[in-house]
Amino acid sequence: MAERDIPWHISVDDHVVEPPGLWWDRLPAADRERGPHVVRDTCETVNERETLRVNYVKGGDGPATDWWVYEDLAKPVPIVVACAGIPVEQHNTDPINYADMRPGCYQVAPRLEDMDLNRTERSLCFPFIPRFCGQMFLEAKDKDLALRCVKAYNDWMIEEWCAPSGGRLLPLGLIPLWDPPAAAEEIRRNAARGMLAITFPEMPHHLRLPSIHHPSGYWTPVFEAVDETGTVLCMHIGSGSRMVETSPYAPRAANTAMTFAMAQLSMVEWLVSGLLARYGNLKITYSESQIGWMPFILERLDNCFHHPAYAELPDVITQPPSSYVPGRVYGCFFDDTTGVRNRDTIGVGQLLFEVDYPHQDTTWPHTAKVIERIAEQVTDAELHAILRTNAMGLFGLKPLAAALR
Repeated sequence: MAERDIPWHISVDDHVVEPPGLWWDRLPAADRERGPHVVRDTCETVNERETLRVNYVKGGDGPATDWWVYEDLAKPVPIVVACAGIPVEQHNTDPINYADMRPGCYQVAPRLEDMDLNRTERSLCFPFIPRFCGQMFLEAKDKDLALRCVKAYNDWMIEEWCAPSGGRLLPLGLIPLWDPPAAAEEIRRNAARGMLAITFPEMPHHLRLPSIHHPSGYWTPVFEAVDETGTVLCMHIGSGSRMVETSPYAPRAANTAMTFAMAQLSMVEWLVSGLLARYGNLKITYSESQIGWMPFILERLDNCFHHPAYAELPDVITQPPSSYVPGRVYGCFFDDTTGVRNRDTIGVGQLLFEVDYPHQDTTWPHTAKVIERIAEQVTDAELHAILRTNAMGLFGLKPLAAALR
């Protein structure tokens, strides 16, 4: 397929590095020093060889960098988080200053320019500083201030990040995970002004929160709010603050290859929870988890359904688990030949495309090469569905007023 025939794509998983003034500019003056803000200090980067964890020592023996500070937290931005435009051989976990980042990492106009370079029509951006589903605020001591920070983030996302983009940057919000009634209120507040989706943990109990199965119905206010408003629940790998645990001293490739593992477990749990049967308008996505693993999981779950003696599924599940996937459960990928090859088993309508700008996995600015490989496997109609129309249907997007060239 010639490049000119390839449609502009919609990326449902990109990232923003929050600009330094986000909370400083939006919180009341009395909260500014207590809320997340940026300071300058030296940084020593310590890599643990056994676990591959990376620790940063503020004031340690290393170069000066920009630090985000909030309560007891001090956090720099690693190069791999903001490495768009940096040669792959220079990707590492050392800190990077805002002045050294590509401006599209945190500024709207340059981001749109970078999207143009890549033929990315629209983009849904996950947070970085608060972590993928706002864990930073969940772990905060002052929950009143944390709630104000969540609201400030959502206000910034809608008013400053997305509003100036002409509909090209799609609003994705946070919720106060520690207070489901307040979370439901925030979902409704933001849905009324165009918020399309919220981030949600893959496995809440890894965050010491009740699971989606908890008898108390802890998450009921959230599920009712998203069902009512059509807000999509987006679960990014790592949003449960835990990845698969590889053996000590294992090469990083083992961890990298298994980044989908928690998404796999999460999808299994959602499909057996009964929540998709109870809430007919509830929709979920799995971001950056790829899709090649999904066909086997669907087959395995359906086999369990036909053996009720050991499946012990909720009574509300009256159909095989895979029957709750169409129009409800979406897999997101940036380069997955195996998944595309098995698209009919998953359902072409459940596949969403992503670019992962500006992280180390991003295909930017050469996403067209990936799309050309996909185009060799699928029909024109399937290609348009994967790249565009599935996302438009999920998020209720209308064609942009001005065509992109």
